[in-house]
Amino acid sequence: MLIAGLVLAGIAALIHVYIFYLEAFAWTDRKTLATFGMTAEQAEAMRPMALNQGFYNLFLAIVTAVGIVFTATGSTAVGAALVLAGTGSMAAAALVLVISDPTKRDAALKQGLLPLLAIIAVAIALLL
Repeated sequence: MLIAGLVLAGIAALIHVYIFYLEAFAWTDRKTLATFGMTAEQAEAMRPMALNQGFYNLFLAIVTAVGIVFTATGSTAVGAALVLAGTGSMAAAALVLVISDPTKRDAALKQGLLPLLAIIAVAIALLL
């Protein structure tokens, strides 16, 4: 079960790296505008916030990836703590998104479901 949790956490981290790319580098690209439902003018006005948010997503991915490495190399307590911190923050951010704007339910599911499943799998593995 621990391996399944780490795989789910790794995929969640990769998704957050992709979100980082969209928010930090591709924010005003036509495809990104369509993904986030914005005009070019709105994207320009939000660029500093998006850059900040992008790096937030990258840092969550890094914490999760470092936790996976620690766990895989035998430091299970430290690794699991980092994996749970990273994926817990991802899942909590998705919850905040859907609570603050229910029309963003699909986006919240895309960014929050895998981290939630990773949390469940890792927790079960640690309890067994």
